[in-house]
Amino acid sequence: MQITSRLTMAAHMVCTIDYFSDSRPFTSTFLAGSLGTSPVMVRTIMSMLKKAGIIVSSKGKSGIEVARPLSDITFLDLWKAVDQSEADSLFHFHKNPHPQCPVGGNIHAALEDPLARAQQALEDQLQATTLADTEAEIRRRATATGRNGADAAPQEEAR
Repeated sequence: MQITSRLTMAAHMVCTIDYFSDSRPFTSTFLAGSLGTSPVMVRTIMSMLKKAGIIVSSKGKSGIEVARPLSDITFLDLWKAVDQSEADSLFHFHKNPHPQCPVGGNIHAALEDPLARAQQALEDQLQATTLADTEAEIRRRATATGRNGADAAPQEEAR
């Protein structure tokens, strides 16, 4: 099972925006440098985060900002914003098991409850962790490694 990297990229982006909020305006190019991805990917995820009310952006000096305190943004919020499918389920059933087969005729019913419990456990854990928790750990590690200042930030290329 794999959730796409959009969840971790979204967490990275929001924490980066908050971490450097006092020192610079943000662009997709700056965020792409921190994430090690393209500005196009950053803009795609930013659009999802903006639609979910997690970030706000404007043209001009202010750039991109976190819309609410990190303590009010959970991993579940991010997952719902950037990774959760329209079907609202992490698990998808194959469509045409043979109904007369003892396995095929019962497999969906047999799997439904355990998979629903597994998804609920994942959602509960994602709900329990906020980006404030994550950023506190980032700040602790950045201080311990000496990479905690604005001078350690990725540099944008001149246009």
